[in-house]
Amino acid sequence: MEREINLIVVHCSATKADRDITAKDMDSYHRVCGLSSWGYHYYVRKNGAIERMRDEGDAGVHVCGHNRDSIGVCYEGGLDANGRPADTRTVLQKRSLLALLRSLRADYPSAVIKGHRDVVADVKGNGRVDRWERSEECPCFDATEEYGDL
Repeated sequence: MEREINLIVVHCSATKADRDITAKDMDSYHRVCGLSSWGYHYYVRKNGAIERMRDEGDAGVHVCGHNRDSIGVCYEGGLDANGRPADTRTVLQKRSLLALLRSLRADYPSAVIKGHRDVVADVKGNGRVDRWERSEECPCFDATEEYGDL
């Protein structure tokens, strides 16, 4: 049975930009956290390589309340050398992310692209997630705005 995909969620690995973190490293981390395998569907390396992780037909484990109807895309990085949130995407990552998200939107035309930070509770109830309502900055850039025209 095919899943209905309404959301494509962009994440960062929340790792320092000067570190190399592979999809296998992410899998190990997710297993330490109690998952049976990696939670994302795709992982985009700093060199632009796109690694397939979880099958799109399987629900991910990447965003509370939306795993059943979403695809999770994670890019390597998201923290500066001091461990602070920053847009650390390389030119190659940006190109690969754009190509991957275009492809996913073609496959799931009704899906909305959002950053993980924008898929949390709207505490104020004003129809948007304000900065103070976020529990984290992932993916460390405004994915909703950047990919809103796809």
